[in-house]
Amino acid sequence: MDRYELGLGMNKKRLLVSWIGGNDLNMLEGQMTGPIWTTIQAAKFDVIELIYNYSDDEVRPYVSLLSERVKSKVNARKANLLSPIDYEDIYIAAEQLLTEVMQSDSDLSILLSPGTPAMQAIWVLLGKTRFPCTFYQASKEQGVQVINIPFKLSAQYIPAVTKLNQSELNNLARLEAPIDSAFDDILTIEPNLQILKSQAQILAQQDVPVLIYGESGTGKEMFARAIHNASSRKDKAFIAVNCGAFPTELIDSILFGHKRGAFTGAVSDKSGVFEQAHNGTLFLDEFGELDAAVQVRLLRVLQDGKYTRLGDSDEKSSDFRLITATNKNLINEVAHGRFREDLFYRVAIGVLQLPPLRMRQGDLDFLVDSLMQILAKEHSVLQGKNISYLAKKVIKEHKWPGNIRELKATLLRAALWSGSDCIDEAEIRQALFIMDGKQESLLERDIHQGFDISDILSEVESHYIVKALELHDGNKSKVAKLLGYNNHQTLSNRVKKLGI
Repeated sequence: MDRYELGLGMNKKRLLVSWIGGNDLNMLEGQMTGPIWTTIQAAKFDVIELIYNYSDDEVRPYVSLLSERVKSKVNARKANLLSPIDYEDIYIAAEQLLTEVMQSDSDLSILLSPGTPAMQAIWVLLGKTRFPCTFYQASKEQGVQVINIPFKLSAQYIPAVTKLNQSELNNLARLEAPIDSAFDDILTIEPNLQILKSQAQILAQQDVPVLIYGESGTGKEMFARAIHNASSRKDKAFIAVNCGAFPTELIDSILFGHKRGAFTGAVSDKSGVFEQAHNGTLFLDEFGELDAAVQVRLLRVLQDGKYTRLGDSDEKSSDFRLITATNKNLINEVAHGRFREDLFYRVAIGVLQLPPLRMRQGDLDFLVDSLMQILAKEHSVLQGKNISYLAKKVIKEHKWPGNIRELKATLLRAALWSGSDCIDEAEIRQALFIMDGKQESLLERDIHQGFDISDILSEVESHYIVKALELHDGNKSKVAKLLGYNNHQTLSNRVKKLGI
């Protein structure tokens, strides 16, 4: 391989490695463009190691200009590939590059965006096995993002590249971990929710307690059932209990069961939910609603699986997988003394935060079409119905406090009332339940009911980010300046955190 080096400085502590792609070389009148330039503007690197499969005449002006524009040392080498999709040549070139440039004190980052899917797949293989690294991805739409690839490969695995399955490698290039069919009912095209599905599948295999956060109607029980169905306990019972509906006088009986005659009305022996969930999964919904006395009684059975039925002296034990769900911020509840800290840390091992529907704008069109198909299968009278463009616009403007549950019910009402095959704007508006404006106001929330102030701040921030992005056609630099963020990368981080 030919290699030439440009730039000064020998510090290799933060190292970025990338193929040079066609979008990088498309410079307009000397203006830097493309994923590489976007990434080094957003994150600081000491050394940039580039590899390319273009002619030297095409690449040399780009590398020279890049070297002039950045303080980092820029190195570039040519890879003599038979084809840009030849896995063997790509692997040999990429592996040789990483072997030569990696030092014991190097902090390696790999930019996945430039290059062919085969090139990206080889980066994933090497970065997940022999060369631990941080993966970056850059695009005009999403900006620069750190990418979590949610699956593991054996650290000892050195691929026989000529025998690698092309479809499997292409899946790696698209950052796709195989999702168990148990998660098929969770409908989404949002990258953040796809990551949540992948994380939930990982948790399903680990048999650890899972805590699911989310507003009413966001799909907490659906995630819980999917985790159970993707686990080794899938053939055993899934017991779902709403903790907010426990009658005070029957709590112990519901949880632990009772013997006949234990109290008035106990005419026969009855098993509790812990016993019913033996070898299966116990799902405790609205977990944050448990009062302090019940929290204490739960601790022991969660610690060692042992409990005693009411009216019985014999101790029983149960082997169950625990999944809890709540719409409350439990760590805040702990801080205010409303929830036991020891119980919180007992259940919060695997934690999933489900976004509300108003934070899933990119999913709405897909969800509407998918739910209409589901409704048509459930109600034959709805077959052939669809939603007009203006009706979808109304759907996108609604806040959806009831989330997916509310959306599905609204679509069903509108479809039943619609007199034609196409549901229009007026019919969707008629089907919506609009809450009193005062109750909706951020400044008029009922303080007696309590709420998480951070959720309100996030709602305000999300509202104005979306409006500003629409105003400036998605130009994050302009939006960052308009809204007072330090730079477009700070804005991108907030967009990702808020699930916009």
